[in-house]
Amino acid sequence: MDYSVKNEHLKITVGETGAELSQIQSVVTGKDYLWDADPDVWASHAPVLFPVIGAIKNGFVTYQAKQYALPRHGIVRNNKKVRLVNQTEDSLTFGLKYDEESLAIYPFQFEFLIIYKLDGNKLIVHHKVINHGENEMLFSLGGHPAFKCPLHEGETYEDYYLEFEAVENDSTWLLSKDGLVKNETRAVLEHTNILHLNEHLFDNDALIFKHLVSKQVSLRSTKSGQVITVHYEDFPYLGIWAKPGGHFVCIEPWLGIADSEESNQNFEEKEGILKLAPHANFEASFVIEIYE
Repeated sequence: MDYSVKNEHLKITVGETGAELSQIQSVVTGKDYLWDADPDVWASHAPVLFPVIGAIKNGFVTYQAKQYALPRHGIVRNNKKVRLVNQTEDSLTFGLKYDEESLAIYPFQFEFLIIYKLDGNKLIVHHKVINHGENEMLFSLGGHPAFKCPLHEGETYEDYYLEFEAVENDSTWLLSKDGLVKNETRAVLEHTNILHLNEHLFDNDALIFKHLVSKQVSLRSTKSGQVITVHYEDFPYLGIWAKPGGHFVCIEPWLGIADSEESNQNFEEKEGILKLAPHANFEASFVIEIYE
């Protein structure tokens, strides 16, 4: 089931399955900013990533001498057990809690909440993780929103670019065919804050940045100007991705990263993994700002 809220600027729609945002629409212009999830290209809008980001080496992690078969991007995406737990005039809150089925693949007594809240021309995406267990809990989380481009008639994909708030010098970490992070990099941002989109930019999968100075990035068009800005102050990693041939770009704030080729698969030693004390809470947000 889908749920919607709106204010004077924006209307959002979120599907209960996976708590996936499926629409950000301008109330003023009627424009939709999210990718339409064309199943012939990429059948998602904005998956929610928890408790892992990306691929897991050999499909499992090891924790306390046991193996757990965690799926790519975790257990929230496409999960039909996610439920709407609260709705206000301008917000939607969805939740997922541990059960016997989840404990078989992720051995922690978690509760995961995601709150979508409108604030003027901004959408705040707020995450809350609760550890109900007696052991330290291991997790990552992140977003995967896909923004439509071109947005307007008469534009092409190549008219669009990403503008970081600061001049950057950062390389992307290359990925294997299995989606694992190699110990190799390729220069992408060299003394610039501009990344131009083109149909071959993602031929070798996502761009993965670990050392950006910027905490916000804007999608802009050379013809129609600024489209959106994603603010990701709480997130140290950033992924940029599109399916080759897809008319969208994903801007992905991450707390965590895919396994490396050299991973020993020990969950406690996984790069970027967060550790939450028993009965403690963790919160992190990113913000999508829309320019109408």
